[in-house]
Order: sequence, then C-alpha cells, then structure tokens
Amino acid sequence: QVIIYGDLPKNKENVIYLSNHQCTVDWIIADMLAIRQNALGHVRYVLKDGLKWLPLYGWYFSQHGGVYVKRSAKFNEKEMREKLRAQVKAETPMYLVIFPEGTRYNPEIPKVIADSQSFAEKEGLAILKHVLTPRVKATHVAIDTMKDYLDAVYDVTVAYEGTVDHKGQRKLAPSMTEFLCKECPKVHIFIDRIELKDIPEEQIYMRRWLHERFEIKDKLLIEFYDAKDSKRRNKFPGKSVHSRLSLKKTLPSLLFLGGLTASMLLTESGRKLYVKTWIYGTLIGCLWVSIKP
Repeated sequence: QVIIYGDLPKNKENVIYLSNHQCTVDWIIADMLAIRQNALGHVRYVLKDGLKWLPLYGWYFSQHGGVYVKRSAKFNEKEMREKLRAQVKAETPMYLVIFPEGTRYNPEIPKVIADSQSFAEKEGLAILKHVLTPRVKATHVAIDTMKDYLDAVYDVTVAYEGTVDHKGQRKLAPSMTEFLCKECPKVHIFIDRIELKDIPEEQIYMRRWLHERFEIKDKLLIEFYDAKDSKRRNKFPGKSVHSRLSLKKTLPSLLFLGGLTASMLLTESGRKLYVKTWIYGTLIGCLWVSIKP
C-alpha cells in the first residue's frame, strides 16, 4: 500500500525531487509519485559515478538525461551544469531525483551514521538521528542551473513500515526483492512542495536551508519510528490518502514489455538476440559513457 501525505499536484511539473535515501526501493518511490502525475517518462536521476558501469542501464540512464557525479573533491560542477543546460535547452521535461545524503542510511553500518553526525557537530549543524547530514553541491548546481525552468522543488520523506525491531531499533530498509515479494506492506510518503522563491540562491545559505529541510525529515521520522504514543507510530502527521493506481496506468506497459520479452525468449533466434543485446549493448554502453558522460 502506498500512503501519501502532503502536497502532490495532480498535474505534471518540472521539478527537483529531494529525498532521504535508505535502499534501492527509493528509486521506485520516485516513479510511483511521477506516474500519479502522468510524468513517469520525465524521471531522471543524479547518480553516483560508479553506476554508469551497470549493464545496459548505465548507458540508458545517461542517455535519458541522468547525471553521474563524483563525491567531495572529485565533484565536477562544470560537467553537471553542461548536462543540465543541454536538457533545459532541449526543453526536456524534468523530474530530477537527487538523494542529498550521498549514500544510504544503513543502521547496520553505524560508522557511516556516526561520521555524519560528527561532521554535523563540527560544522555547527543540528545532529540528525534518522537521516544523514545532506551534501549541498549537486542540489545547488541543479537548482541554480535550472531555476528559470523549474516549477517547484518536491521535498520527499519516505518511511517503510516493518523496519523497526522488537527493541524499537531501526532495521535495514527492504531490498528490492523483499519489496517486490510483499515483505514491506506499506510505504509512507510525505511530500512538501516548495516554491523556488523560498529557496536561497547562494550555496552557503542553501546549505543551511537544505540541512533545515533534513531536520524536518528527521522530526517526521522520529515521530514515525519513536513516538511514545504507539497510536502515532507508523504514520506521518496530517491527512493521508491510500493512493492506488488504476489498471489503465500500468496494464498497457506490462502487456507491451511482457509481450516483447516473451516473443524474444520463446524462439531460439530471439534468445540469441536477447543475450547479444545484453553483452554487446553493455560493452558499447560502457565505452560510450566513458567517452561522453
């Protein structure tokens, strides 16, 4: 079940989507929201650089408007700006997904959480419990480059039910396999639509703004996971909607992709073509993204 809180416009918009990051399912959550706005094909991602070597998908994400970035000192601002300017010039519909934490919040790797909290303390920022200290570079470049093209920023907070143990401690968020096999019964999504005029333009001030947004996320997640009143746990405050999709939004794609794949795998020549596509497509894709990011 998908439970939505807050402001999700019915109409498609050009937006930057900022979210907390816990697992690979987070990528699908962006798709879930986009399809409810008839904007599924508009979703593009800011990804860590190593993902460009994924078989087939690494090349596909790049050609579909995704942006690969390196962390910290290796971050290439000029390259990201050029890629985004090209998208704006082409009037590409934009639903750009950014996970500002830079890596997943994983309770099984306490050192990452501790290092994040230590950095926040050193910089005089609020220490966060259920999210990591966000990094501002990619967010600032994206907003600054596309500010005249965007309609809004979506600040999204995601929580998965069933990710707290009997002692009240957070567990690892569901893997893609667990999620698809219904190991996670409910996903709670809080959306705050923010106007561009309410976001500071200079990076130093945007950094503070972004951290404040993650403080809000942290408070939402503390309420979700740790509320003393058990009736207030496993939900965000405010009104919610159990959001279901009609078959007409999903069945055509299922039939098309299922039919295309089945038609290839049911014949010997089709199976050979399928294997060659993965092998040669991957090799050509890796070569392409290494030459043209």
